[in-house]
Amino acid sequence: MIPDWAKEFGASITVCDENGVLLYLNEKARSIFETPENAPLVGKSMFECHKQASQEMIRAMMATKKPHVYTIEKKGVKKLIYQAPWFEEGTFKGLVEISMEMPAEVPPHRIR
Repeated sequence: MIPDWAKEFGASITVCDENGVLLYLNEKARSIFETPENAPLVGKSMFECHKQASQEMIRAMMATKKPHVYTIEKKGVKKLIYQAPWFEEGTFKGLVEISMEMPAEVPPHRIR
């Protein structure tokens, strides 16, 4: 399902199905989210890993089938989070999250 390039991609990639069951975590995502206590995460519900507010946001994304993009900072590391629905032949199949670290200084926004 997931191309080989995603395995060692420099950003965290997670994929879930339409019910929130995790289908895939690349190596970066596993290094962030999996612990000896919860591994493996594939096959488990992502709702078990999120607080209520996040669960509601995920359900809203699944209902509207629209992406959600935002930035966060944890422990001094800034990240861009891109969450979006994925489809197969026009049918909603779940969500993909790509989380990438951002440099401390981001060049100004450019209009091209």
